[in-house]
Amino acid sequence: MSKKVAVLVAGSWGTALASVLAANQLDVIMWTRGEDQATEINNKHTNQRFLPDAELSPRIQATTDMAKAVEGASAVLIVAPSSAMRSVAHQLKAHYKPEMLIIHATKGFETESLNRMSTVISEELECEEGRVVVLSGPSHAEEVVKRCPTTVVVASLDKASAEAAQGLFMNAYFRVYTNRDMIGVELAGAFKNIIALGAGMSDGLNFGDNAKAALLTRGLAEITRIGVEMGANPLTFSGLAGIGDLVVTATSQHSRNWRAGSLLGKGQKLDDVLNSMGMVVEGIRTTQAAHFISQKYGVQMPIADQLYHVLFQERQPRDAVEALMGRDPKTEMEVMTLETWEQWHS
Repeated sequence: MSKKVAVLVAGSWGTALASVLAANQLDVIMWTRGEDQATEINNKHTNQRFLPDAELSPRIQATTDMAKAVEGASAVLIVAPSSAMRSVAHQLKAHYKPEMLIIHATKGFETESLNRMSTVISEELECEEGRVVVLSGPSHAEEVVKRCPTTVVVASLDKASAEAAQGLFMNAYFRVYTNRDMIGVELAGAFKNIIALGAGMSDGLNFGDNAKAALLTRGLAEITRIGVEMGANPLTFSGLAGIGDLVVTATSQHSRNWRAGSLLGKGQKLDDVLNSMGMVVEGIRTTQAAHFISQKYGVQMPIADQLYHVLFQERQPRDAVEALMGRDPKTEMEVMTLETWEQWHS
C-alpha cells in the first residue's frame, strides 16, 4: 500500500488531520485552490490563516493541482465545507480509482438536496456509499495540531474500510474507534452544530449554566429523535460522535459555532457575524437543512426551529427563548413513541 495520502482541502481541520497522518510517517499532499497558501505550506511549513503559529511537518506538502495531489495516493481525505463538497468530489472523479480509501471529515448537509456528505461523495464518484468512511468526534483542530490527547470515531458500512481508516490515523495521542452506524455518526456530527449555536447564543445572552445544561440535554434528545427516524442507531448519539462532540462544540471558545452563537446573542447581525468569523460556520447551513428535514420526516425539533427563525427570519434571540420556555407542558419522555422505545430496546 502506498504511504501517500491526499487531503482535500487545506483548512484548519484538514491541516490538523494531515498533521496526524504525517506523525504516523505518511506522506501527505494537501490540495488547495490558493497558490499563496500552497507556497506557504511548502516553504514555511505553516498555515497561518487557519492554524496560526502551528509548525507543520515537512512530510506535509501542498499543491493546487488535484491530479498531482491524488496520483499514487492509497487514501483520499476530503475535508471540504459542506457547501463545496459536491464541487470537490466532482473534481476528484477524474482521478479517483476504486481501490482508493475515501474518508471524509465534514459535518453538515447539502442544503439543496438535504443529503449527507457520504451520499454526495458517492453520487459524484459513482461508488457505493457504504465504502465511504466518515471521521467524526470531539476534536478541535487547534488541540489536535498540538498533539493534545484526542479520541474520535470512524464509521462505514464496510468494516474493512473503517478499520483501514482507523489504522491510518491511530497513534499515541489520537485514538480512533470504529462504528458501523455511518448514518448516525454523520447525523450526530452535523446536528450538534445547531445546538452549539444555541449554546453560544445562551452564553451571549448571559443566561448562565442552568440554561445551557438544559439546552444541551434537550438538544441531544432532539437530534437523537430525528436521527432514529432517519435510520440511525440511538446509541450512537450517546457516544463520541454524539454527546462527545456536542459537549466540546457547545462549551469551547475554539468552536466557530459557539462563537457565532455568542455574537448573535450579544445582538450582532448574522451577516456581520459571518464576516467577522472569516471561516465557514457549518451550523448556519445545518440549521437551514434541519428545518426542512424535520418537516420531511414529521419530527419536532423545537430548538432547531427557533434557531431557524433567529437566523433566517429575524426573530430576536430572547423571543426565541421565550417561545421555547412557553411550550405546552410535557413529560420528559413524552416525545418517545412506543415504536421508538421498542427500537431502542430491540
